[in-house]
Amino acid sequence: MPITAPPEETAWLLHHVLGFDAVGEDDTAAILGEAARLAEGVLAPLDRSGDETGVFWQDGVVTVPPGFAEAHRAFAEGGWIGLAAGEQHGGQGLPAALGIAAHEMFTSANFAFGLCPLLTQDAIHLLETHAAPGQQARFLPRLIGGAWTGTMCLTEPQSGSDLSGVRTRAEPDGRGGFRISGQKIFITFGEHGMTQNILHMVLARLPDAPEGSAGISLFAVPKLRADGQPNGVRCLAVEKKLGIHASPTCTMEFADAQAEMIGPPNQGLACMFAMMNAARLGVAAQGVAVAERAFRRALAYAEERVQGGAPIVQHPDVRRMLLTMRALALGGRLLTLYAALAQDARGALLIPVAKAWATDAGVEAASLGVQVHGGAGFIEATGAAQHLRDARIAPIYEGTNGIQALTLLRRGLLRDQGAACGALLAEIAAAEEGGEALRHAARLAADGSAWLRQAGAREAEAGATPFLHLLGTVTAGWLCARAIAAPGAPAGVRAAATVFLEQVLPRVHFLAHTVATPSAALVGAQPIL
Repeated sequence: MPITAPPEETAWLLHHVLGFDAVGEDDTAAILGEAARLAEGVLAPLDRSGDETGVFWQDGVVTVPPGFAEAHRAFAEGGWIGLAAGEQHGGQGLPAALGIAAHEMFTSANFAFGLCPLLTQDAIHLLETHAAPGQQARFLPRLIGGAWTGTMCLTEPQSGSDLSGVRTRAEPDGRGGFRISGQKIFITFGEHGMTQNILHMVLARLPDAPEGSAGISLFAVPKLRADGQPNGVRCLAVEKKLGIHASPTCTMEFADAQAEMIGPPNQGLACMFAMMNAARLGVAAQGVAVAERAFRRALAYAEERVQGGAPIVQHPDVRRMLLTMRALALGGRLLTLYAALAQDARGALLIPVAKAWATDAGVEAASLGVQVHGGAGFIEATGAAQHLRDARIAPIYEGTNGIQALTLLRRGLLRDQGAACGALLAEIAAAEEGGEALRHAARLAADGSAWLRQAGAREAEAGATPFLHLLGTVTAGWLCARAIAAPGAPAGVRAAATVFLEQVLPRVHFLAHTVATPSAALVGAQPIL
């Protein structure tokens, strides 16, 4: 059984449900078909072995699992790193949504491996958006061609989600450049040995920078200098983690490392948002990918495992779990691709929703996958447990899902007084697809939005996460209804979308209730114990 979503199905969703027309449907299907072949033929065989082997650190050198370097070379030679990058620097210039769809397939095949090219692609997007032309000319061809990889260096031991506490320092070198000194933690593929060089995108403070997040600047720091010599960048350790064992999560030290500033001084966090938002869509696709992979593994098991005189796939409760997994994957895929295609205020509104909703759905689906396997799912040999372990990081990194909910509240509801959210919900409420259940769900979400905008600060924060899931469920349900109504819907899409509307959409009633009735224990300051 294939381990990725069918390429033709995803192409159909893009063109017939989401209105994608930047390339023809046959071309979209062909591109995604090639992505699936690379995913299943090259990346998937390394998934289990990479999880078992993990990464090895010694004296600053990181060794990734066997086969990863060759897989990265094949990935780069196939042009996948630069799929959505500008043609002037060697990319293919295709839409970002197509890159997200391909990334889902790569992550279904090998979650840990997919993180490396994802961050490189996000660094490319950052440089295309904010770097000077000369910097773009020097950095982008190397990243796009796969000779270099990119990282995102934000977090420090004392500064996690709140970046106002960043202490890494940037000193002018008197020649137009800078010297970076400090330590960053949780750096994905911060060191790996697969490529000639690594370009670190680092947040740091200038000597005269104001306090807080307003005083952070952004710098490009290569592992090796232009002359090929070490640049004062060293991996001090790699973390031992619950999942994504084959992805090195590094503690990085910068000791007087040569650097270039990207963008204006003290505007680093604003510039970094280009990379962070791109990464959040990529992480949303990871949630979809693990839901799809867990579903397909669980389905294959359920079709073979006999209990009660029949394969367990025939039992209604097992079918409930399997179809819920399939529906969550479909809803997350539609929501993520819709957010990727929306370039206006609606896209900004939905990026945090897609990131949080799809990654929580991925964890739920992976957990159901273990349950379908029963006791065998708790045993590592079946592979179901790895999906749950890998999935669990996605709601945490690139901004925890609680941070995504606060972003939705502050930037998606309060900043514009709910205009973008209201326009989306009004369109859903007026849609012919989905019937009264969907229209009622849209009204519940609109009521929740209104309540949050007038609530006190702590009450609104207490309701932010259920509101995010309310808005995500309503939006995904609307897109599923559009899929059912579109002529020529594939049978699998129609079945999964119907299950979403019948089994997942009703969750909005519980979510709407919890938005508007925050418990006193949530908003108070009394001790929890």
